[in-house]
Amino acid sequence: MEDRQSNFDRFSTAAGNPEMHGQIMNDATDVREIRTGLFWGWYVVMGAFIILAINYGARYSFGVFVKPMAEEYHWSRSVISAGMSTMILAYGIGGIFAGRLADRIAPRWIITAGAGLMAAGLFLASLIREPWQFYLTYGVFGGLGAACMGVVVCNSSVGKWFIRKRGLAIGIASIGVGAGTMATVPLAGYVVKVYGWQLGFVAIGVFVLLIGVGLSQWLMGKTKPEDYGLSPDGGKTEEGSQSSPPVSFTLYPARSSIKTVLWDSQFWTMVICYSLAVMAEMSAMVHQVAYAMDRQIDKVVAASSLGIIGLASIFGRFFFGWLCDRISDAKYAAALGFLLMAVGMFLLLKTATVTLLFIYALLFGFGYGSMTALMPFLLADRFGRHILGASYGMQVFFVMAIGGTSGPVIAGYIYDLTGSYADAWILNLAVLVFVTFLILTLKKPGKELPGSAE
Repeated sequence: MEDRQSNFDRFSTAAGNPEMHGQIMNDATDVREIRTGLFWGWYVVMGAFIILAINYGARYSFGVFVKPMAEEYHWSRSVISAGMSTMILAYGIGGIFAGRLADRIAPRWIITAGAGLMAAGLFLASLIREPWQFYLTYGVFGGLGAACMGVVVCNSSVGKWFIRKRGLAIGIASIGVGAGTMATVPLAGYVVKVYGWQLGFVAIGVFVLLIGVGLSQWLMGKTKPEDYGLSPDGGKTEEGSQSSPPVSFTLYPARSSIKTVLWDSQFWTMVICYSLAVMAEMSAMVHQVAYAMDRQIDKVVAASSLGIIGLASIFGRFFFGWLCDRISDAKYAAALGFLLMAVGMFLLLKTATVTLLFIYALLFGFGYGSMTALMPFLLADRFGRHILGASYGMQVFFVMAIGGTSGPVIAGYIYDLTGSYADAWILNLAVLVFVTFLILTLKKPGKELPGSAE
């Protein structure tokens, strides 16, 4: 009754205010449309899938630019790798603010701004002559833009629309990371080989700008299901209905803050695990093409190994997302993902042929596919979805600041020092084995009911 009176008062007030009346009518139309047909959460999944494909396809194409830039400017690989490290640091910092915004507004404008900024960084990167210019354009501009259209915004938005099917939904959206890598990296390798690395940056920038802006405006304009009279996973919220949670459920406070998360040791355990895993992942993704070429493997074939990682990660993201909804604790899925990455890293260390390179890529990619799906899932499981954007943004900041920035530089430094990547791959293998066991120390999570995010 109070809701009906409130609506009556709004329309009465709006009668003499055309602008307010138009806004109310638009809101009413928006609610009617979203409450009919396919549950809108799946449109959010589709939008997140495509935007993540664009973002990560662009970012993970970096490996094909390393050697041609080194040959043209006579820069060391550690100098060039610092560009990716700068981007990752900017990505992590930007993720904090993007995540907080994603808890407050619809993601459409966050992603639009990010696509514009990332595209500008790529365009300007084609004009650089000095390392500091590369760090500013590709690193800072590209990283901040990527944060606004990255996993923090996209996957936290998806996570707010689901509880029972959260693992599957985030897994499907995260497949975009692998699909984008698989499709974009070989294409970027071809463009760089035929037309040069400068045009390669420009082509990727155009791709990011056009598709990123268009898709975000079309599919990412909604906040969370409760704002439209829906429950997570679909269905209408009945006014005045109350449900009593099963006794075994532990509900998270609807208004707990990010400070609660930061004081929890489980958050820092996840930060350590994923920081080390991302360190291994980024060092391999940035340097494996150059490593394969040093082993006399053709440039396009070497670049295709990144595409195979993307393909394998597609199946990995779907599998691990599906698995999370069916086991008692997602930490076991996380441990399995880390273990597969470790096995893949061992094979990369022994790689001398195209066949072994591709086997490495399949195993490493399948295991790596677990990370994008599991990071937000573990957070939502333990701290609730109402602050998922803020908590995920904070986690990504620490993970990228520690692991993402250090991985490419450490591998580049080891290569410059020893003339080989062998010690870098051994280091990656050791940390992946370590985090496989560390993630298992997480406590068993509670449960969240549909109404607890309001």
